[in-house]
Amino acid sequence: MEPPDSPLRKPLAHEDAAPDGFAPTPPGGVAMKMTDVTIGSLKAPEHIVFDEVNWSVAVGDFWAIGGLHGCGKSDFIATAAGLMPPLQGTYEVFGHVLDRGFERDLLSTRLKLGLVFDGGQLLRHLTVAENVALPLRYHKDLSEDEADLQVGRLLDLTGLTRWTDERASALSRNWQQRAGLARALALKPEALLLDTPLTGLDPRDEKWWLEFLSRLSEGHEVFGGRPMTLVVSCDDLRPWANRADHLAVLRGRRFVPLPREAAPVEADDVLLDLLDPSTP
Repeated sequence: MEPPDSPLRKPLAHEDAAPDGFAPTPPGGVAMKMTDVTIGSLKAPEHIVFDEVNWSVAVGDFWAIGGLHGCGKSDFIATAAGLMPPLQGTYEVFGHVLDRGFERDLLSTRLKLGLVFDGGQLLRHLTVAENVALPLRYHKDLSEDEADLQVGRLLDLTGLTRWTDERASALSRNWQQRAGLARALALKPEALLLDTPLTGLDPRDEKWWLEFLSRLSEGHEVFGGRPMTLVVSCDDLRPWANRADHLAVLRGRRFVPLPREAAPVEADDVLLDLLDPSTP
């Protein structure tokens, strides 16, 4: 039997439950669905960044969505994560429509989505452990010891144990990004969205992220072996081509899925043509 503080210990029944206490959505169901969606900008919400987005993500899918700098990848991920509503159209998450406002009866649905911000977006005056503990403290009725135990497992899982009591401001970008990942996993989401997680990483850290996310997609033992639905945005699709199930490009205010025959790394000309802003 694994010790209680081991990241390989089988989760307890109450730990492995979905955020709303119901069983996770079965494979093959729809995790996220955009229908004729118009997406605004985080900085200027009424400014249209993407229009007529039609996109369906099945439970267990792994999507990689590429785009040039400044094309609106963060706006797309923020909308998909439920941080801001679409300007037009319908966005459904696990069968529930997310609209303007923050209805309390939809909180359990929203908590099925985890989000890793670009750069982690930690609270710099808190320690790494305190940052990771935030969702547990806010959303779970846990004692301090219970929360600390779960935080310890997440830090061990993401290689952050030595930084436990360091302030977030003392960490380099790559470790802040990992702390953001640990925080996003704290509530055991059914779907995880990541905004350009490979930006600014050296080859060793990039390899760690690619392998770790592949394990989540396949079903990580820490989360009961349940495959996690993943959506990542990126500047370069090539690292994801042989890992993600689906690829897409954001260009010209459109969401453009790539057919699987255009997805291999060798199809650079196809990807460059789609990303070229001069291409109509």
